[in-house]
Amino acid sequence: MNQRENTFSVERPEDSLGFLLWQVTNLWQREIKKALEQYGLTHSQFVLMASIHWLTIHNKEVTQILLSNHTKIDPMTTSTVLRTLQQKDLIQRQEHLTDTRAKTVGLTNEGKKIIKKAVLTVETFDIDFFSALDSKTTDFSKNLQTLLLPK
Repeated sequence: MNQRENTFSVERPEDSLGFLLWQVTNLWQREIKKALEQYGLTHSQFVLMASIHWLTIHNKEVTQILLSNHTKIDPMTTSTVLRTLQQKDLIQRQEHLTDTRAKTVGLTNEGKKIIKKAVLTVETFDIDFFSALDSKTTDFSKNLQTLLLPK
């Protein structure tokens, strides 16, 4: 190896946390995509629908901005994905009763049917995927949550 050309701070690629996270994320997303194909949903569509379902059963008035904040998907992408879900008749959007700038979002009956099945599929997949961590899944989850905290 030419030392003068080496700009890396790690000895091996697997010593780079960012590179490892990127690899694991790609593997996980690729497999999630396969699991969701049977429902005709992309991962982003699933995340937004699952979040609508979660927030609704926890008595939240679901707006596009709440969804964007909840999922960490930027507002423009959230709107675009929701538009696609609306065209598929899986969600409905309507004007907010008191805030004319906002739209409320809810699942249609078909959307509820599909997301309930898809959530079970994804949760089963996640349990299997992360099972390699054994008893370390709780710590792993806490570490990921720490990374999401605002700085």
